[in-house]
Amino acid sequence: MVAALELYLDPDATRRIRVLWEALEAEGVQSMRSLWEQRHRPHVSLAVAPRFNPEQVAEALRGMVVAAPLGLDFQHAGQFVGRVLWLGPAPTPELLTHQRMVYERLTAAGIGLAEHYQPGRWVPHCTLSMRVPNALMAAAVRRCLEVLPLTATVVGAALTDHARDIAHPLP
Repeated sequence: MVAALELYLDPDATRRIRVLWEALEAEGVQSMRSLWEQRHRPHVSLAVAPRFNPEQVAEALRGMVVAAPLGLDFQHAGQFVGRVLWLGPAPTPELLTHQRMVYERLTAAGIGLAEHYQPGRWVPHCTLSMRVPNALMAAAVRRCLEVLPLTATVVGAALTDHARDIAHPLP
C-alpha cells in the first residue's frame, strides 16, 4: 500500500461520488468504498510515496495552505494500466501550480515521491476502482458518464496511509 497526500471534496461532490461507488458495486465492480474497511473518501491525491513520516511532511509544508479552496471541474472518466478507473478534473493552471508547489516542497525536504506524481507527469484524478474486470469496464465507464460533469471545491486535506492507520489532517 502507498501513502498519499489527499485533497477532499465538498459534501455535494463527495455524496455524488459515493453514489457512483455504490452504482459500480451494484455492477459487480469493487469500488474504493470497499477497500481498507471503508476508510477511503473521495479525493484527489497530490503526492504519493511508499511511506510518509507525518512530522516530516508537516514540516516541509509549514506555512502552506494545502487545502486551498480550489475549484475542480470533473469532465472525463479515464483508466490507468491495471484497469484503474477514475474521474478526471480539468487540469487548470491553478491546480497544476498547487500540485507543483506541494511536490517541490516535499522533494526539497528529501521526501521520495512516486515518479508518476512529478509535475508534468501527474494526471489529476479521483480513483473509483483499483481493478475493474475487463468484462465490466464498458458498464463501469457508462456509470461514470452518468455523473459527469461534476463540479467540486477542495474543502480539506490530509496525509493518509490506510495500511498504517494514519490520517493526519493538513491545513
